[in-house]
Amino acid sequence: MARTRQRWLPALLIPLALAIAILLGSVQAGATVSLPPKTAEEILAMIARSEVRALSGTVEQTAELGLPELPTSGPGIAPGAASALEFLTGSHTARVYVDGPLRLRLQVLDQMAERDVVINGGDVWFYNSRDNSATHLTAPDKPTPPDMPAPHMTPSDMPTPEAMAGRFLEAVDAGTEVTTAESSSVAGRSAYSLVLNPRSTETLVDSVTIDVDSETGLPLGVEVRANGQTEPAYSLEYTQLDLSRPGAELFDFTPPPGATVTEKKLPAKPSMIPTVPTPDMRDHGASVTGKGWDSVISLPAGSAPAEFTSNPQLSQALQPVGGGRALTTALLSVLILDDGRIYAGMVPLERLQSAAAAQ
Repeated sequence: MARTRQRWLPALLIPLALAIAILLGSVQAGATVSLPPKTAEEILAMIARSEVRALSGTVEQTAELGLPELPTSGPGIAPGAASALEFLTGSHTARVYVDGPLRLRLQVLDQMAERDVVINGGDVWFYNSRDNSATHLTAPDKPTPPDMPAPHMTPSDMPTPEAMAGRFLEAVDAGTEVTTAESSSVAGRSAYSLVLNPRSTETLVDSVTIDVDSETGLPLGVEVRANGQTEPAYSLEYTQLDLSRPGAELFDFTPPPGATVTEKKLPAKPSMIPTVPTPDMRDHGASVTGKGWDSVISLPAGSAPAEFTSNPQLSQALQPVGGGRALTTALLSVLILDDGRIYAGMVPLERLQSAAAAQ
C-alpha cells in the first residue's frame, strides 16, 4: 500500500469515506411507517446518544455517478486500479460485523468470489479469494495503547452507514439546513429521516438523507442526491441487521492454505476522508480553500504518482483540460495538473480550476 501523498488518491476520488473507493451494493427504499414526530434537533440528539457498539448485517450500496462503464480485467488492466474503479460505479453487497472500536470484518460478496477486510486491534487483513492472496498490515513500532485500534485503520474508516453518516454530520455548520422527512422502514426497523440541505449554490450536492433507527439512534442508511438528478447518485443502507454481538472467531483471520501473504508495517496515516485541514494533512502539504460544501482540497506539486494518469482504466475516465486532466462525476470533481498538483471537491470542475489558478 502506498504512503503519504499517494494514499490520498482513493479518498480524493470520492469524499464519501473509503466507502465508494473500496466497497459495497444497491439500496431499496423502505415503506413509510408511523412514528411519534421528532424535530431535527431531537434526531441529532438520538444519534449522539446511540450506544450501539456491536452488530452484524448486510449492507448494500449503489453508485450512479455518471462515470462510463470501464473494463476491470483484460490486457494492461492493473488489479489495484480495477478494484478502485469497480466501486465507483454500479451496485455491490457486503456483510459487516462490528464488535466495539477494535474489531470489524467486512466481506464483499462478488460473483463466485469474496473479498475480506478484517480489523482486530492492531492487525488488519485484506483477503481476495479470487487469487487466494492476503495482505497483513500491522501497527507501527511506536507502542499503541492496548485500548486503542491501530492508527492506520479503524472501523470509522470503513464503509458502513453509521461511519458515512458520521462524516456528513461532522461537517454540518451554518451552511447546512437540517430538516426531517417522512419516517420509513430500513432492514425491518422503523427509522426517522434526517435531511441535510446545503445552502450553497456552488456544491454538486443537492441533499443528504440519513435514516436513523427509532429505537437506538443508529444510522441505518445514507442517500446522497446530486443537483439536477432525479435518482440518488449514491446510497448505502442496511438490508439486514442484528444488534447482538458477533462471535469473536469472526475476527481471527487465518489465510487459507496456499494463500500468497504479503506482510506490511504501516506508519500513522492522515484521515481517510479529509473535510478540514488536520495536522497530518498539513504535514503532507495538503490545504483547504473555502469551507463547508464548497471546500476544495489541494495537494502540492508532485503529489500525483505517474501511474495514476498512465493506468489504462483511469485514462478512460480522465478528460484532458488545460494544464492537466480531470475526473468529473455527479458528486465530485478531481483536477490533476501536469506538475502533479491535485485539487478535489464536491464542486464543479470550474471551481477547482479557479482554485488552482489562484495559487
